[in-house]
Amino acid sequence: MSNSTYQPDDLTLTLPISQLARITAQQFANQQPNSEKAEQVRLNTLAVWVVNDYLEMMDIPTDLQASDSWNPVMRLCGNVADLEVPSVGRLECRPVHLHQQRCCIPPETWEERVGYLVVQFDESLQEARLLGFIPSVATETLPLEQLQPLEAFIDHLWQLRQLVNLSQWFAGIFEAGWQTIESLWNVPELRSAYAFRSTETVQLNALNRPESITKRAKLIDLGIQILNQPVMLIVEISPEKDQQTSIHLQLHATGNQIYLPPGVYLTVLDSSGTVFLEAQSRKSDNYIQLQFRGEPKEQFSVRVAMNDTSITEHFRI
Repeated sequence: MSNSTYQPDDLTLTLPISQLARITAQQFANQQPNSEKAEQVRLNTLAVWVVNDYLEMMDIPTDLQASDSWNPVMRLCGNVADLEVPSVGRLECRPVHLHQQRCCIPPETWEERVGYLVVQFDESLQEARLLGFIPSVATETLPLEQLQPLEAFIDHLWQLRQLVNLSQWFAGIFEAGWQTIESLWNVPELRSAYAFRSTETVQLNALNRPESITKRAKLIDLGIQILNQPVMLIVEISPEKDQQTSIHLQLHATGNQIYLPPGVYLTVLDSSGTVFLEAQSRKSDNYIQLQFRGEPKEQFSVRVAMNDTSITEHFRI
């Protein structure tokens, strides 16, 4: 029986720790009530700083000031080492010592994180090694041999950047391409057919619906499949009492096409790519729709298809 010991490989990355990083980490440590807490904050701060430097090297924007690790109250009350990545979410940057085989992942960091990066330090604190990442955790200790390489982390981050983050919609933050329905009405090429449609149909009748609904629309271009006219995908969300989110989808024709052509599919797929819900347009359908509910952080996709042409949008609640 062999004893498995984690050994960093060539896929890790070593970065220098700047003097400003060490000064900042020490300033944060000096604010703590005891030496144990001070050392925790010092290493957490350096881990976040190193990951921030790495993401800057990769031209990935970050926001240190928005991170809990840069908030003196959160540093004092919790064991946090998060880094805010705009339009993506918060990365947790966990420090480990040289020769350490496991990484501590505090329970307070298990939620609202889009990934975990592990940063290794030696006693000199002159440089740090990025050992790898893992997308999610559910235990307080992470064996380092379970880490995925940094290349997989960049792929993971890229996929997250492609997701439409619906939770940010409630805060008024919308991804490029998602506009108000009213702004699309003002596009001359789209206006004519909508003039003959009821406001109730296009605006997803707000009667008896929550006041906190948020909705946006996006043009989906399937090319010549729909008579050279894009279709309009409307997404409406509203919070539920049980922390779930209600999601209402509608797909409309645009321009001089009052009706969708028969055979247009609107499909919802779960995170594994399995069809969850589906609607198909029939003759004289001016729109098709689907409605469902989802859990926080749940991912799903919406596919619009006709014949052999399809476009898929990816969402995260």
